[in-house]
Amino acid sequence: MSSDYQPGDSFFLVQLQHGLEREQLKRAWHDIRAGWSRHELWVTLAIQDVRQRYRRSKLGPFWITLSMAIMVLALGVLYGQIFGQELKDYLPFLAAGFVVWNLIASLINEGCQAFILAEGMIRQLNAPLSIYVYRILASASIALFHNIWVYLAVAFWFGVKLDWVLLWVVPALLIILINGFWAALFFGVLSARFRDVPLIIGSLMQLLFFITPVIWKPEMLPGRALWLQLNPFHHLVEIMRAPLLGQLPGLANWLFVILITLGGLALAALFYSAYRWRIAYWI
Repeated sequence: MSSDYQPGDSFFLVQLQHGLEREQLKRAWHDIRAGWSRHELWVTLAIQDVRQRYRRSKLGPFWITLSMAIMVLALGVLYGQIFGQELKDYLPFLAAGFVVWNLIASLINEGCQAFILAEGMIRQLNAPLSIYVYRILASASIALFHNIWVYLAVAFWFGVKLDWVLLWVVPALLIILINGFWAALFFGVLSARFRDVPLIIGSLMQLLFFITPVIWKPEMLPGRALWLQLNPFHHLVEIMRAPLLGQLPGLANWLFVILITLGGLALAALFYSAYRWRIAYWI
């Protein structure tokens, strides 16, 4: 029997597959860079999102600040009594934790909807798909700007010492946004294909809120359980909350976050390069 198969064919198929993967990775990287250069577009879209959410209300976007203030005050008084904490120590801790957690949760939850909510624009607008991920980062940053005033008011009232350590907030915020970027990129594509993902992630984030030291302090946990140290959200919150409270972030927190960031970026880059071209069909 004759056959058209040649022993060298498998080698050429492997090389062709590798070439296609490299080309997809190049196109994905070009999309991310091109999306960043269109900053005027995704910033405008983010501002429009915030305005649309509070359209016709008297306070407008300042409802973000008011709702955060009410939440911090109510839970601060309640849980301060339950945990037997001094209000002057507990309320700044709670306010800082809430501000940081709200940023992280918004990046992940809204990141799942990055491409789904932009369905009409993706089909009509010739623009890099990554602008819809940057749009999520900009929206979350705007909300952070409104929420941070709640913490500053609490810190001023209770006399929290804010000195040069506060400068650590800048790299902490930057690395949280980078993590938000890869999470939105990864979960955004995954959610476009499987619509149950945003619901699963939303439920998971609610659970993680209670097992992450946001409303309770790490020292309240007997023995400092190992699973607390393995909780990535604990480290993400801590690198930004610590300088807000006038404390230096722990080296272990930073090392853990850097490892998460590098691993997440690699995972999201591979996933986005492989499935970016299918997003328009999935939504």
